Amino acid sequence: MSEVLVLVDHVDGAVRKPTYELLTIAKRLGEPSAVFIGGPDKAEAVAEAVKKYGAEKVYAVDDADIKGFLVAPKAEVLQQLVEKVSPAAVLLTASAEGKEIAGRLAVKIDSGLITDAVDVQAGPVTTQSVFAGNYTVQAKVTKGTPIIAVKPNAAAPEESAGAGAVEQFAATISDSAKKAQIVASQPREATGRPELTEAAIVVAGGRGTGGNFDEVENFADSLGAAVGASRAAVDSGWKPHAFQIGQTGKTVSPQLYVANGISGAIQHRAGMQTSKTIIAVNKDEEAPMFELVDFGVVGDLHTVLPTATEEINKRKG
Repeated sequence: MSEVLVLVDHVDGAVRKPTYELLTIAKRLGEPSAVFIGGPDKAEAVAEAVKKYGAEKVYAVDDADIKGFLVAPKAEVLQQLVEKVSPAAVLLTASAEGKEIAGRLAVKIDSGLITDAVDVQAGPVTTQSVFAGNYTVQAKVTKGTPIIAVKPNAAAPEESAGAGAVEQFAATISDSAKKAQIVASQPREATGRPELTEAAIVVAGGRGTGGNFDEVENFADSLGAAVGASRAAVDSGWKPHAFQIGQTGKTVSPQLYVANGISGAIQHRAGMQTSKTIIAVNKDEEAPMFELVDFGVVGDLHTVLPTATEEINKRKG
C-alpha cells in the first residue's frame, strides 16, 4: 500500500486537531505517514500523538535551517520526500500557509493541486464548495502526485493505532528558498477560545449586535466555541479583521454555526455555508440567512442569547 504524506500542523510541537483529521482521511487513500518539521527534541512526542490516529511512519525534519524563513523551505522538504517515497498523495491543512506550501510543491513536482477540499474519498476524489458556495463539485487530480489542501473539520478524527516509527529525514534547503526571512514575530494574544478556522462550534455576530459582542462572547464561552464576525461588524470597527468570516475574510466549516444579528448576504454566506448545522437569531424574519439555516429564531439576540447561555450553563452544572 502506498504512503500518503500528511504535513503535521503544530505549534512548537503541540499537534493541532486538523492533523488528526488529515490522518483519518489518509487512511482512506493508503498508508498514513506524518511529516514533522520542527525541533528534534519534539519529534518523539509528536510521533506518540500522531500514531494514535494511524500514522505508520513519522518523517522528522530538523527545522534549524527552516524556521527563520517563510514557506519556501517547507515546500522543498516535501518535494524531496515525494521524490524519495513516491506517495499516493500529499495532504495539508487548507490554512494560508498550507495552501501556499501546496501551490509551491505542485509547481516543483509538476503535479495537480486541489485546495479547500471539504471531503476526500478513495481515488482520491475531493469535494469542494465553489463560486461563493453556490456549487458543490467533485474533482480529481489527473497529473502527477495529488496534492490536496483540506479545510479543517472536513473529517472527524478517528483513533487507529499506527506504528509511529520515527525516521530522520535530512533535507537540503537551497539559497533561493531563503530569500524571504522572518525578522520578527509576536505571539497572538490568547483568548482561551479555539482558533476560528479549526473550531467545531462557531458563534458569530453582525450588525444586529450594535457593537456589543458581550452576549455573543458569553454564549460562545458556554459552548466552548470560537467567536466570529460579519463584514459589517468588522467594517464598523467592532472587531478586528482576524474575526471576519466571509468571502473577504476567513472560511469556516464547523459542526455548528450560530449567526446572531447577521442578515446573510452572499459575502458572508460564502465563508460559512459548508457548516454542518446552522442556526440563526435575527429580528428580521425576512433575513436571507433564514433561507440557509437548519434552525431559526426570530428575536432580539440581546434577549435570546442571555437566556440560552443561562440554560446551557445550568445544564452543564
